Amino acid sequence: MILNLSDWTPRRFAKVGGVTLLAVYGIAILRHPGFALIDNVNLPIHETGHLVFAPFGELITALGGTLFQLIVPAVFIGYFVRRRDQFAASVALWWLAENCWNIAVYVADAQAQQLPLVGGGEHDWAFILAELDVLQQDAHIAAMVRFTGTVFFVAAILWGYASAATEADGSSTLDAAASASSSWTSDAPK
Repeated sequence: MILNLSDWTPRRFAKVGGVTLLAVYGIAILRHPGFALIDNVNLPIHETGHLVFAPFGELITALGGTLFQLIVPAVFIGYFVRRRDQFAASVALWWLAENCWNIAVYVADAQAQQLPLVGGGEHDWAFILAELDVLQQDAHIAAMVRFTGTVFFVAAILWGYASAATEADGSSTLDAAASASSSWTSDAPK
């Protein structure tokens, strides 16, 4: 299949550019793991997760930050898939992938506990892994989480490019929906 670029709208080119930026940014994060710019969004979500899961005991409260980091982007993926916005869903999947990488850095630090923590509190993953009696496996567990994130990342980038290349121009869909809405309301008795 050969793509006919003459039919492409500026919106499609912008989507391809956006996916390319996410790919480059993701590769940079993979090459230099640590606190990335997007983690300024992820950190408050993580901390909120502790509050949300607080009623479920100490272990689940500690795990709640990580769970919320995964749940929030997953909810966005589901929302956009349901709306049939494949491109936006692919961006949310990229966000989920990046959260996995962020979590992997935290897990890998469980024994060393060298990461600066918000408020200087207890290290979530040191506590979680110690409670589960697998603290010595922190590097292995972190590698699995990082690998999962990388699989999500590759899927997100491929999905983003595919959806940008194959989506119909959204403006005609929006115009048709607005027209249908307008005619429906104008036919209604007054």
